[in-house]
Amino acid sequence: MSLAPSNARDYRLDFFRGAALFFIFIDHVPANFLSTFTLQSVALSDASEVFIFISGYTAALVYSRAFDKVGPLMAAARIWRRVWQLYVAHLCLFMIYNAEVSYTILHFNNPLFADELQVGKFLEEPAEAVIRVLLLQFQPMFLDILPLYIVLLAAFPLVLIALRRHVLVAVVPAIALYAIVRITGLNLTGYPDDRPWTFNPLAWQLLFVAGAAFGHANATGRQILAQNRPMLGKWLFRAAIAVVAAGFVVKLSWVLHENFTPVPTLLTRYLWPVNKSALPMVRLANMLALALVVARLVRQDAAFFKTRVAWLIVLCGQNSLEVFCLSILLAVLSNVALTVLGEGLQVQAMVNVVGIAALLAFGLLLAWFDGGGKLPRPAPANAAQA
Repeated sequence: MSLAPSNARDYRLDFFRGAALFFIFIDHVPANFLSTFTLQSVALSDASEVFIFISGYTAALVYSRAFDKVGPLMAAARIWRRVWQLYVAHLCLFMIYNAEVSYTILHFNNPLFADELQVGKFLEEPAEAVIRVLLLQFQPMFLDILPLYIVLLAAFPLVLIALRRHVLVAVVPAIALYAIVRITGLNLTGYPDDRPWTFNPLAWQLLFVAGAAFGHANATGRQILAQNRPMLGKWLFRAAIAVVAAGFVVKLSWVLHENFTPVPTLLTRYLWPVNKSALPMVRLANMLALALVVARLVRQDAAFFKTRVAWLIVLCGQNSLEVFCLSILLAVLSNVALTVLGEGLQVQAMVNVVGIAALLAFGLLLAWFDGGGKLPRPAPANAAQA
């Protein structure tokens, strides 16, 4: 498969990253009927894998070009500046998150809510907890994927240097580290009680590097799969379709069994539970297969991305950090609403409609602001910031 360099914006990246943000919000709402229609219900991976893979791809796409224009030192400085922006965003997000939880505890007299969202230690030991937040070790519910991205991007200059030498120089060490993690259970320690990170960066780095390898190939015009091996590309595509189809059937059987007990489940003895912490091989393979199938079947210039609804999702994907932060805060408010008002279908419908509308409106507002008071229209442009 040839990956020719292009300056035209790939709306597939924006759209699927935006869709992943909506899936993250929907999946974070407890007992949400709408989560039946998100990726995690039809695949052995979910929006987390999509977000990390695309983040690796876009990081390589953006900073590979910066590497050529301004040199390695300045390119690394730009990466670490972005890391700092993510770090500050995480700290601000945590404080607002904690304020939401504290307000709920005080005004609705529900002390168990702090334990449900895993912020009890912050209220009991605020001095210690603040230090742990600064060290990215304290990760309440919903606040675990951004620290993962911060760590992965902080190490990305080394990955980029390796990719510029040869794709295997980056991928082989990533595979080796992943294998060590899978064998030994190695992970970073968090807080409290030295609990391991929910998303183990030492394992998830492989998916990030895989995305970066394809992004770097796109940016430089290199080929990961040589053109003189068309049969290899054909068989890989067929294998990817088989993996995606198998994942769809297996996961759908689990979802149907949860709602209709007589429906039998498939391969639960071997695959359940699919714990995402150390990125099991079944999740990794499913995500890579999905990426290959989508890249082959969905054209970069597909007219679908220029439709109104799709374009709104694209705009959210182009402002992913801000929209992600809002989605987390809305997820907390949704948990509050469901705790106070109950988990009936009417409350769930209200939470979904309000939350999704708020995310779309926020993405539209950010795009309007970036456009200097004009809404951007689909058109080729330079790649977005990672």
